Amino acid sequence: MSDQIEAETPIGEDQPRFKFPTAYTVLFILLILVVIATWFIPAGQYDLNADGEPIPGSYHTVEQNPQRIIADGLLAPVNGMYGLQAEDGSVNVYNSGSLYGAIDVALFVLIIGGFLGMTMATGAIDAGIGKVTAAMQGRETWLIGSLMIVFALGGTSYGMAEETLAFYALIIAVMIAAGYDAMTGVSVIMIGAGIGVLASTVNPFATGIASGFAGISIADGLVSRLIVLVLGTTAGIIFVSRYAKKVKADPSKSLVYEHKEENEKRFLRGKGSAAMPEFDGRRKGILGLFILAFLIMVYSVIPWSDIGLEGLPQLDWWFGELTALFLGFAILIGLVGRLGEAGISETFINGARDMLGVALVIGLARGISVIMNNGLIIDTILFWAESAVASLGGVAFINLTHILYLPLGFLIPSSSGLATVSMPIMAPLADTAGVDRSLVVTAYQSASGLLNIVNPTFAVVMGGLALGRVRYDRWLRFTWPLLLVLLLIYAAVLSIGTLFPDSQIF
Repeated sequence: MSDQIEAETPIGEDQPRFKFPTAYTVLFILLILVVIATWFIPAGQYDLNADGEPIPGSYHTVEQNPQRIIADGLLAPVNGMYGLQAEDGSVNVYNSGSLYGAIDVALFVLIIGGFLGMTMATGAIDAGIGKVTAAMQGRETWLIGSLMIVFALGGTSYGMAEETLAFYALIIAVMIAAGYDAMTGVSVIMIGAGIGVLASTVNPFATGIASGFAGISIADGLVSRLIVLVLGTTAGIIFVSRYAKKVKADPSKSLVYEHKEENEKRFLRGKGSAAMPEFDGRRKGILGLFILAFLIMVYSVIPWSDIGLEGLPQLDWWFGELTALFLGFAILIGLVGRLGEAGISETFINGARDMLGVALVIGLARGISVIMNNGLIIDTILFWAESAVASLGGVAFINLTHILYLPLGFLIPSSSGLATVSMPIMAPLADTAGVDRSLVVTAYQSASGLLNIVNPTFAVVMGGLALGRVRYDRWLRFTWPLLLVLLLIYAAVLSIGTLFPDSQIF
């Protein structure tokens, strides 16, 4: 249908001549630009202590290590898949949260595709969506708010990010069945979890690590982050709900309207909610297994002891175990759905095939980090940031620190890696500026989380957009007003916390 529309559209002066490139092209262009940057940005390094942390005041220039477009640029995504390592083979400290590269995330995405394809083949998801949309008739916006709160809680508690990739197909299908569009589904997940991450309260992988390097407790600054969590989540829900209502009233207002029919066929198989299959006992059981797999995933990755819940068994699972979990449940669902041996194999492979493009996007995004690391330019940019705020005080210091963490977050999309490399440098500077160190942790977490809602070097962003078939330029156009509101909320909280340090609130 889309090809027919394009063929029948006359080529005239009013037709746009420029079409924004795909996610693959965007990432490849960024990769080339970063390669070029390694020729012009001076190479430099901080000395590291015994724990691998940069030592303040130890920055020094080193021999330039410019990367080559062909030899290094084309190899970077491959190295990004295998693991982020320096050219001497040592582990990249700046991405210590991703020691095993992108291959674990890419394989997880492929298996999730097979798992979703298997469940879809049984009709359980279609039937469940029909039941939900019928029950929420006239109250669909409550569904948006409820789901965004759930994802925000996941983001603020344990930094829910890569795990959200498992939810896109289901949430997008629910939103389309409710009369919205794929952009709404993507926003519910990416903005919901993103706001939770940027207002991380007890997230041990980001706030916990940063607080440790700053020499303070994770509880320091907790109230300010809770305030931002409530204000930010409220702003996000209002923002997404207003867009969703506009799309439901007039589908042509959708930013992905050209994919409307294609998305309905892909996520709903062309069925409206009234035409969904019967929600019988077998499909109820399959949907129960489907939900159980996600509940186990969420439970298994939460570091219960790190957030003060010592009594709960902690599994410490990560992508290897999670991939095996969904593989096992995919087979179990196929058996319960009576798809047969050939049906199970074919359905699983077809589902994984649908996710292949997402897996490739993840590898490309990780390759950009490899180029920056091997080009030895990350420490130089951190040194420039250190020099920019060193002589400032009070409100100016904390707000400029907040702004400078935005480009640093682009260079180092791993929140734990950004905390590792920057906090030993930035936290002591807060003392000289008369600013509480907890506010520096809050500024770091805010900027890192805010940028990662739109950061093209963050695999979750490009992967999620690829799953929803949302072009990156459309995502930027959609989110920038909300990002500005969130930036202003954080600026206000940081400024008030600096001006009233003895208020015992911030």
